[in-house]
Amino acid sequence: MAALVRLGSVCQRGVAPLLFRSSYLVRPLAARKKDQDYPYLFTAKIHASPSYYGAGSKAASLHWTGERVLSVILLSLGPMAYFYPGPVMDYSLAAALTLHGHWGLGQVVTDYVHGDSKVKLARAGLFFLSTVTFAGLCYFNYHDVGICKAVALLWSK
Repeated sequence: MAALVRLGSVCQRGVAPLLFRSSYLVRPLAARKKDQDYPYLFTAKIHASPSYYGAGSKAASLHWTGERVLSVILLSLGPMAYFYPGPVMDYSLAAALTLHGHWGLGQVVTDYVHGDSKVKLARAGLFFLSTVTFAGLCYFNYHDVGICKAVALLWSK
């Protein structure tokens, strides 16, 4: 990790606001022992997460577009669920919310879990969590009042 520090805040003392100083210095927040031997090193090493889609592949772009389309669909499902509650809307919300959560947590796994075995374990846990979430929402829709009525009941009290 690297911290962005204004040179003026390090070199000068005064009351002038730091917002108007223009020179920056990037320095590591925490350095390993072997990096401390090189005083000329101003930046820390940045870990880039590996690409699971392959270089130059169109799949990553299509996945990003799919995430944005799903987000817009979720924005429109909110008012539609309020005005037209029913089983179709309940199951649509269950599927969209589960997929949105699965993709979001998948990005967290991609960014923060490292090591092949840990990534495989985290992805398996994510698939299990998403499956249980979707099954639970479908069970709630079938055996209880459904997502739309449940939210309406929460708002009515």
